[in-house]
Amino acid sequence: MNKNKFLIPEEASIKEALKKIDKNQSGIIFLVDKRNKVIGCASDGDIRFKLINGVKLNKKINLCINKNFKYCSENTKREDILKLFDSNIRVVPLLNDNNELLRVYMINDFPLNEEKNIISRSKSPVRISFGGGGSDLTHFFKNSSGAVINSTISLYTHATLIKKDDQSIFISSEDLKSTLNAENLQAALKKKNNFDLIMGIIKLINPDFGFELYIRSDFPIGSGLGGSAVVMSAIIGCFNEFRIDKWDKYEIAEMAYQAERLSMKISGGWQDQYATVFGGINFMEFKKNKNIIHPLRIDKESIFELKENLILCDTCSTHISGDIHDDQKKQLIDQKDINQLVISNVELTYEIRNSLLRGDLSKIGKFLDMSWNFKRQFSDKISNKRLDKIYNTALKNGALGGKLLGAGGGGFFIFYCNPKSRFNVVEKLKSLGTKIINFDFEFEGLASWKVRN
Repeated sequence: MNKNKFLIPEEASIKEALKKIDKNQSGIIFLVDKRNKVIGCASDGDIRFKLINGVKLNKKINLCINKNFKYCSENTKREDILKLFDSNIRVVPLLNDNNELLRVYMINDFPLNEEKNIISRSKSPVRISFGGGGSDLTHFFKNSSGAVINSTISLYTHATLIKKDDQSIFISSEDLKSTLNAENLQAALKKKNNFDLIMGIIKLINPDFGFELYIRSDFPIGSGLGGSAVVMSAIIGCFNEFRIDKWDKYEIAEMAYQAERLSMKISGGWQDQYATVFGGINFMEFKKNKNIIHPLRIDKESIFELKENLILCDTCSTHISGDIHDDQKKQLIDQKDINQLVISNVELTYEIRNSLLRGDLSKIGKFLDMSWNFKRQFSDKISNKRLDKIYNTALKNGALGGKLLGAGGGGFFIFYCNPKSRFNVVEKLKSLGTKIINFDFEFEGLASWKVRN
């Protein structure tokens, strides 16, 4: 659009204005002062009225000026412009803050909003596990069937991805308190930094564009809540938003597993990846030929009651899960009795599932206690004196049972406690230097979306 077709100096003649109106075919002209600021308009009707009343064609167009005209700014909503058109206004000028004409909108030539830069965002939840730990390791379920039961809770990793026009890469992690800058992906992969796990998944995704990636989590590193898988999932979710053929939930979980377990060679199981992607309370079966995720349909009242009876306790000590899984793998290979303990833990998982489905929560505390006692025998790295003291203190003061989450060695405990004992248990745990974390069950899993930048 040539905006000059709609502009005329206020000192120009009425005849010159009519010629411009004839050329722009809009029935209107906008008058500008010496600084090129729009000061008003003159329609063919305004001019005709003056001519009928004796004004000559060689007189100045400012004799026909209408200073009370409708216009829009760059901040005017599209809806408001449409309402002007719907009020029999055929032409709407777009003016900047200096009243300079930027363009002219016409009722039959009103363009759609231009496509704006898009950023993607995601959040992926952590999980708490109730039983079956150790059986989701490939070296176990390739010979015996594995099964775990877990639920995602309202603690998340949050990620934001901004696509760039060049190939440069910037990554910021609040959790690692660190940033990474690189000219392109290849340069980023060569840099020595503490972003190995993050770069592992980005290398697998292999984006063909530069980007800015911002990551933060609601939980500490080494929490035993499946945090590494959660970070992987959140990053994949952001990149997935820019795909036409989006990865499905199983594919995302498998990608997260591939990056962490195979590419980065960090030992561990499969449940963390599936839990964070699928969300909810799930019974998961692991077999040599197929992994199946079964969402549990539990009565709403039972879910509320379960939540009220659980205490999530941060021991304020971290662990390195890969080292513990390596040791557990060695124990499973070398000692048949350890293998039998994992089998017993799998059998217990079916009992936990049945109790949850039937709404019989009276046994959950006992089942968690049994699961913990099975698990702590898998490796001497799973528990220690401090963790034993925390657990025993909880039971001594009214907890019906509990278990350490994740591989072991630190992180979070989950305890089951009736309402009468809850306050006493919480206070005793706090006295040991732990933190009690409030949470809700989370049923969505990985969520990702786009937003205009």
